[in-house]
Amino acid sequence: MNKAPLVLVLSFMILSLCFSGEPDKEIKLLIRGDDIGCSHAANIACINSYQNGIMRSVEIMPVCAWFPEAVKLLNENPGLDVGVHLALTSEWENIKWGPLTYAPSLVDENGYFFPMVWQREDFPPYTSLQKSDWKLEEIENELRAQIEMVIKHVPHVSHMGGHMGFSGLDPRIGELMNKLSQEYHFEVDFEKHHVKRFEGWGQAKSLKERINNFVKNLNKLEPGTYIFIDHPALDTPEMRAVYHKGYENVAVDRDWVTKVFTNKKVKNAVKKKNIKLISYKDLK
Repeated sequence: MNKAPLVLVLSFMILSLCFSGEPDKEIKLLIRGDDIGCSHAANIACINSYQNGIMRSVEIMPVCAWFPEAVKLLNENPGLDVGVHLALTSEWENIKWGPLTYAPSLVDENGYFFPMVWQREDFPPYTSLQKSDWKLEEIENELRAQIEMVIKHVPHVSHMGGHMGFSGLDPRIGELMNKLSQEYHFEVDFEKHHVKRFEGWGQAKSLKERINNFVKNLNKLEPGTYIFIDHPALDTPEMRAVYHKGYENVAVDRDWVTKVFTNKKVKNAVKKKNIKLISYKDLK
């Protein structure tokens, strides 16, 4: 009996299975923390959410006062995937930040970024990037400076994102973000990986409800890749002084984020469901 045709048939069957286009049988979950560098409480909480929790990616804000401490902590924890959290706004009432470059069209009379991307009716007039006479060249120079600052201090940075969604303000800003992402090799193709949003805790009103909802939604996950983004911090005097109109419970809200990310029930649910915790690097 000639064994060669049998070998060819078996080889063809194996290749067919490999390239059949069947969906990935794994459940992959990307938990990202935002705003490390904006406060000491956020820095500590983000590292805790990685070391003792389910968070595997974080984005750092190079324009903020606690950036140096965040750099130190991130370099001490190289397994935590890092992205640049580009900022063109400064929303809190009691703490402000501004550009790394000369950018007069992007700042208020005190030299700070405007509080909001889009003008809010319950805010004073002209307190948004939208209502400013912003210049695209100044935005590009500023974003480049922020990217270079992070690369200089955290060389393993892998991706980038925009604080408060400013890239959606104007198509030209969105195109600029895409250009910079490609230039610095930060691009991550979410469509290619069919990344879906994980519901998390939904509209939970208490910490207990957040934890229960999070576990319930973890147990409902089907094979595929999911992402969930929020802002770990701690309920400390520092964070209680951080707020703006319409969002006064920042300290408690973000402390609960940390508590969910590090909760034993949540971690057990991830393990029992065999969910693979991934980072942006895994999608590149």
